[in-house]
Amino acid sequence: MARVVLVDLLHPHCPQYSRCVERRVSRLQEVIGNSAEEPVYLLLHQHTPRSGETESLSEAAVLDRFVRLNRRVHVVINRSAAASLYSFKQAADALDATDVQVLTCSRRQAVLQVYQELLFTPVYSFHYRTVFNDLHCPLDDLALTCSQRAEVKDEISTFLQRLPAVKGEITILKSSMISDCFSHGFTTRTGGISYISTLSSLNLFSSSRRRDSSAVVAENLRRLGLQAGFQPNQFHLAKVNHASDVWVMSKPAPESYDAIVTNQPGIVIAAPGADCMPLLFTDPVAKVIGAAHAGWRGTLMGIAMATVNAMVLEFGSKLVNIVAVIGPSVGPCCFTMEQDSARNFQAIHPDCVRNMDSRRPYVDIRLATRILLERGGLLPEHIHDDTVTHQPNLTLCTSCLPDSFFSHVRDGVNFGTQVGFLWIK
Repeated sequence: MARVVLVDLLHPHCPQYSRCVERRVSRLQEVIGNSAEEPVYLLLHQHTPRSGETESLSEAAVLDRFVRLNRRVHVVINRSAAASLYSFKQAADALDATDVQVLTCSRRQAVLQVYQELLFTPVYSFHYRTVFNDLHCPLDDLALTCSQRAEVKDEISTFLQRLPAVKGEITILKSSMISDCFSHGFTTRTGGISYISTLSSLNLFSSSRRRDSSAVVAENLRRLGLQAGFQPNQFHLAKVNHASDVWVMSKPAPESYDAIVTNQPGIVIAAPGADCMPLLFTDPVAKVIGAAHAGWRGTLMGIAMATVNAMVLEFGSKLVNIVAVIGPSVGPCCFTMEQDSARNFQAIHPDCVRNMDSRRPYVDIRLATRILLERGGLLPEHIHDDTVTHQPNLTLCTSCLPDSFFSHVRDGVNFGTQVGFLWIK
């Protein structure tokens, strides 16, 4: 596990800024000594001296104090704490570091933990050492207030909004089979601010097992909403459990669910996908919609028809009116399974599996979904997938198209997520 040291020399609003930083630099030399085994990052902010205050330390001056350490010491200076910590995170990610030792004081620890919560994920392990407590800064006795927590959140949001997109512009794929009384789309991976290669750039899901933070994902969602025409507070993403539970939005939400159905206008429902299928369902007659996440487990458990049945039972939809669209997902060209699991798809239809006698047969989860929906009563011509030749193909292979889509199969555990989204106008 790669380890880095973060030294908190950020001291905003301090009336004795230069003196406090000088003291901390001296203490730091005592704590670290003359050599640093791990990379050390000194976080400062650009500071304008107050009236009567001596000029603040420059980056060169700070470096001069650490000539005895080694070249593993780096100085990070930005206009805000959010910018400095974001730069530090980029450096840590470039080193594939997850263990962070933070040198700070007690009050600043509480502040830094707010930044940690918003800019990092549980992938990173933070260890705080309060080595500056006895240096008697006038601010050290002040407690962190609720308003200060809100200020940190606003500062981070403002900073992220100013970042340029990492690559390309937001592109939204749409099905011509969905009526104009609905707004919908399937996202691609371009146009966001996520910078880690497998998450770049419009990643729309933050996980405790990945490196993209909730604040970055929130900014990606905000940008998607601007492009698509919705507000982030209208957006509801399925809490995936790879099963067949459906949340009917007129009822209390279960702890986890792979699909959402509603008849409420203006509410955006969405399903994630990164090889798994984002499925969108519309009934233009009863004005009912559904969005479902369908991986191979959910497909076998019947999540597609569970969503359809909820539309029928809860809101009076008729099967002949429901349109289903299968979004970008891993194709049978790239998706293999163990024989025992593949046999379950062969039981749905022999065409769902290729090379059944091989150790890992190729499986077509899209075709299995079409077959199950047709058997459930949907009209074949109301299903938009890669078998439809007279409409633009939206059911593209996520694994085959690395410039356009995220893929767990291709990219491994630190993969990004695209979504299919839908609302009633």
